[in-house]
Amino acid sequence: MSPLLTLKIHDALQAAARAGASSVECSLDLDRSTTAVGVDAAGWTWHGQRFSWLETCKDGTIYYWAGETFEPVARFGTSLIKLVPTEWGPPTFQIDGIKMLSTAQVSPYADAERKVGLIQPRGKVILDTCGGLGYFAAWCLAGQARQVLSYEKNPDVIWLRSLNPWSPETGSGLTLTQGDITEQIPALPDASVDAVLHDPPRFGIAGELYSQVFYNHLARVLKRKGKLFHYTGAPNKLTSGRDVPSEVTKRLRHAGFAAELNGDGVLAAKI
Repeated sequence: MSPLLTLKIHDALQAAARAGASSVECSLDLDRSTTAVGVDAAGWTWHGQRFSWLETCKDGTIYYWAGETFEPVARFGTSLIKLVPTEWGPPTFQIDGIKMLSTAQVSPYADAERKVGLIQPRGKVILDTCGGLGYFAAWCLAGQARQVLSYEKNPDVIWLRSLNPWSPETGSGLTLTQGDITEQIPALPDASVDAVLHDPPRFGIAGELYSQVFYNHLARVLKRKGKLFHYTGAPNKLTSGRDVPSEVTKRLRHAGFAAELNGDGVLAAKI
């Protein structure tokens, strides 16, 4: 795993060097663990490798070692995809500046734990429709799910996962497919999964993931009494002009679910 730097860690290393310390304990994997780092006026040493101080280290950015220099964990293809540090340790990510995981009041990793708990993953085959950084999948595996079928449309998000120490590795029950779940789900067999986790981008970006057609497919692939958690967020009706959680609840009921609001989403069970 590449050492990962944030402004907070870079400042701490430089402060230790200025104070005359020869080494300091810190985290180079976004608070997943701590490690000893040698420091001096010219730079720092880790696992026998020398690194110079960054000339520019910006707040709100995570840097990885690209072989010769530290580069931001970001890619610009059709949109800017960026891994973003949080005060909690586990990062969130942004697409064109829009934060994909809320971090204002809780760690995105802890938030995923609560939501996965709603579908009770033990022993189940779980469909994870929009894999993102994989936090849902990680907690499904920790909760002893039998299998997690995860889909992620954006290859750059999958690249972010490869550098994020909080993202789970594939294998051992986790299958990650690069693909659009709206295109992939027609091929999934009827009643083939025990539970579904659906964490789509907001409605204005990916309206097809909120459609009646898609919800009908979710009902088709889910076994009877299977649970579904659907993240909706809590958009302000006065500014958005629509009540997305209520619309989702209505469509899920039409697809054959018993559904009710739960926190920032909808919890449903196939009737």
